[in-house]
Amino acid sequence: MLLNLLPSSSLTFSKSHHKYPINNPSNLASKASIPHRFTHPNSKPSIFNQIHNHPPQHQIYSVTNFLKTPFRFGDFGAKPTSQIVKSTSQSSEIPQDSTPDGEIEKKSNKTLQLAIVFGFWYFQNIVFNIYNKKALNIFPYPWLLASFQLFVGSLWMLFLWGFKLQPCPKINKSFIIALLGPALFHTIGHISACVSFSKVAVSFTHVIKSAEPVFSVVFSSALGTTYPLSVWLSILPIVMGCSLAAVTEVSFNLGGLWGALISNVGFVLRNIYSKKSLQDFKEVNGLNLYGWITILSFFYLFPVAIFVEGSQWVPGYYKAIETIGKPATFYLWLMLSGVFYHLYNQSSYQALDDISPLTFSVGNTMKRVVVIISTVLVFRNPVRPLNGLGSAIAILGTFLYSQATSKKKVAVEKKED
Repeated sequence: MLLNLLPSSSLTFSKSHHKYPINNPSNLASKASIPHRFTHPNSKPSIFNQIHNHPPQHQIYSVTNFLKTPFRFGDFGAKPTSQIVKSTSQSSEIPQDSTPDGEIEKKSNKTLQLAIVFGFWYFQNIVFNIYNKKALNIFPYPWLLASFQLFVGSLWMLFLWGFKLQPCPKINKSFIIALLGPALFHTIGHISACVSFSKVAVSFTHVIKSAEPVFSVVFSSALGTTYPLSVWLSILPIVMGCSLAAVTEVSFNLGGLWGALISNVGFVLRNIYSKKSLQDFKEVNGLNLYGWITILSFFYLFPVAIFVEGSQWVPGYYKAIETIGKPATFYLWLMLSGVFYHLYNQSSYQALDDISPLTFSVGNTMKRVVVIISTVLVFRNPVRPLNGLGSAIAILGTFLYSQATSKKKVAVEKKED
């Protein structure tokens, strides 16, 4: 967690100054893409689309690290370092093809950095899911808990801005108006997921949420976006896997299923709406954008939460304290769910900025697998063989979808060239 407490900065990687050109592996990453982004061709790719299993449309030229770390999570992967020997007669003067020790050490360091950034991202996501479910088990009021998580994230961003640990963006009325739509859909996505978590096993919610690409393709197609056959075929195992997991889920609850499905719709509409409304605000980096979305979402959600379940909070609180026995433990669970909800989103932005989009997409798919397995082990949820098979098929479908959309982007760019 110490990495998340250090100040932020914006770093821009300069071109290589080697004597001979060195290919940048990040150029290959620029070929990966998604069907959605809220930027026009000259703007920054949509941070929301990137987070939900979708690689961006453009190469990441500038890396915005909202938290300084003792090392830089830069372009992962080794760079070719071989030198060109002009002639055999000059071989005594020009070194033969070799990989300097410094380059080997740099490759090793970057591999370690990749493992660290993924480790923090996965760890924080697991902690959030575990303590969020623990709190909901004894205090089943997802509207209040979801509001509290947004409140904690808002305080965190105000702290970073107030102490200049994160540059505060210059905002105006048009920026706030442009955020109203995405913030509304973000609120719908977040509260729906929380409702689902409160009614079914965490693993089941994540399996259903892996179907987000299906909604993305359907809604985008309705708005005029065309997809190749490979993309449509890739969503079939998602639908089949989620269906199989649902009918064999031990903790199945219709409200939990609908919550996860509505969450998918909310986040997809947020992505689509962001593409249209926020394309003129590319100077706002990902963390600042997410911070303002969080603040507006809190103001959207909390008044509705009071109306929906406010009368139940006080008796529910006393019942929760009676159940757990120690008030401090309950408070700790609430705080951990709020803090790690924000931190895991924050770490995902850092991971996205520092690695290739395709690597992020694969990592995000594997993150869902890790979360499902971890929560099954912690809560000892019974998993039937067919349920496990359906979950695996659905997650495999999300991976195939990311590969298919990446190939679609490559084909489009070749056609344009």
